[in-house]
Amino acid sequence: EAAEAFGWYNRSAAVNPYLVEGKKTGALELAEQLDWEIPDVVLVGVGDGSVASGICKGFDELLRLDLIERVPQVIGVQAQGSAPIATAFERYNGKEVVIEDVEARTVADSICVGKPRDIVKAVTYVARNGGHFVRVSDAEIEEAILTMAKQTGVFAEPAGAAPFAGLVKLAATGEISGKSAAVMVTGSGLKDVAAVRKIVQAPIEIEPSLHAVREHL
Repeated sequence: EAAEAFGWYNRSAAVNPYLVEGKKTGALELAEQLDWEIPDVVLVGVGDGSVASGICKGFDELLRLDLIERVPQVIGVQAQGSAPIATAFERYNGKEVVIEDVEARTVADSICVGKPRDIVKAVTYVARNGGHFVRVSDAEIEEAILTMAKQTGVFAEPAGAAPFAGLVKLAATGEISGKSAAVMVTGSGLKDVAAVRKIVQAPIEIEPSLHAVREHL
């Protein structure tokens, strides 16, 4: 409404056809960074569905341009409390996408979407790509934030850590055993510091002395 009233540029998902064109650059960057050696699996966090759609489109176009030899299996990761696209995918018969809105609740604010605007694109692109969707709990997302920070040095917001949580889940089931995989971290932890503060221990405060340091080591 504001875009119409004030003549503002509307970049909202499914309203602006150029949005997916912008999101697809994630696939181009990933391919370039990996020296055009495409992994077997790419995991992407999913809220509105625009990023997953764009990534699939990007890989499709790279294949058509003969810049890559194959497309990866794109796996969309949704928060358990906000997974209408995963549900629609499970019901997809190859012809019609059945849309059912939900009351979304998750710690991952950036993918907390009850009425996804790009649900049709996401379901059809991922299905055509040979991928699927997986759900992760808030607890799994929070654990992923800590694990990524400790083991990789990457500080991700909850939505950015969701794909890593999906990777851990699929690795535990053996689904991606023996496969190469890439995780797309789409948001820094600085974007949602409040969510991270809830799961980390408060720092220990000591007096500025070597004696105090030794006592706490």
